[in-house]
Amino acid sequence: MTQAVRKAVFPAAGLGTRFLPATKAQPKEMLPLVDKPIIQYGVEEAVASGIANIILVTGRGKNAIEDHFDVSVELETFLEARGKRDQLDEVRKISNLINFAYVRQGEPLGLGHAVLVARELVGNEPFAVILGDDVIDANPPAIKQMIDVFNQVNGPVLAVERVPREDISSYGVIDVAPGARLGDGVFQVRDLVEKPPREEAPSDLAIIGRYVLTPDIFSALAATKSDRTGEIQLTNGLRELLKTRPIYACEVKGVRHDTGNKLGFLKAVVYFALRRPDLSDKFSSYLASLDLRAPAGKR
Repeated sequence: MTQAVRKAVFPAAGLGTRFLPATKAQPKEMLPLVDKPIIQYGVEEAVASGIANIILVTGRGKNAIEDHFDVSVELETFLEARGKRDQLDEVRKISNLINFAYVRQGEPLGLGHAVLVARELVGNEPFAVILGDDVIDANPPAIKQMIDVFNQVNGPVLAVERVPREDISSYGVIDVAPGARLGDGVFQVRDLVEKPPREEAPSDLAIIGRYVLTPDIFSALAATKSDRTGEIQLTNGLRELLKTRPIYACEVKGVRHDTGNKLGFLKAVVYFALRRPDLSDKFSSYLASLDLRAPAGKR
């Protein structure tokens, strides 16, 4: 029998330079999609997938993330005294969601390094890795879909998505082993390539921000050399692991938003606002009324 996936690692030590100056004094993971920070969507996905322990890999200036998921006695007391029960329940739900642990990544040395520094907290058991930038609206949740595949194949599982060829060089890309019939949208991985040129990409199946990994990834990452930028890439660590065991990929069913860039972030704000019953009608009416050709101040 496969071990249960009980832990999820959230790398959150990046500097968020794409969103400067907004991220000069606050983590990019705390930028709000409507009224919840980006990272909370991923944490709620983990909870809905049956994961009970969250390991946050943080860095300097990330204290706001820890504070967000901690108990805020002053705020709860204030809301209770004012009779704001709905808001109080929402705040308490955040701090009661799950068990949190934190580990510092001293320098931003790549995704592979971020996963490696969580080694002692993960221990000798399978675990998920969730990249907060990728917010996925899916039912069942994306990580739950992958855990189901993990239980089937008893091996590491990567989330993949078909992306246009013109965008493929921004992703890690898998090469699919021919002939392996594992079910709809499930593949055995023959090779992985980190950000290949478009003409050299082995497929259009790009690795996105969800992984279910086995603990032997840590020794593979420890044996992985830094790339030309000085970072340890998780894709390269997975290539090392592929030498000793099969790795699989799951084409996740759902809607993914890459909030790590400004356009993706704005699309996600609109998407989740329109998914809200309390906002959708008025917000969609507002969007339909916009006339962007009108001079500023006359809309």
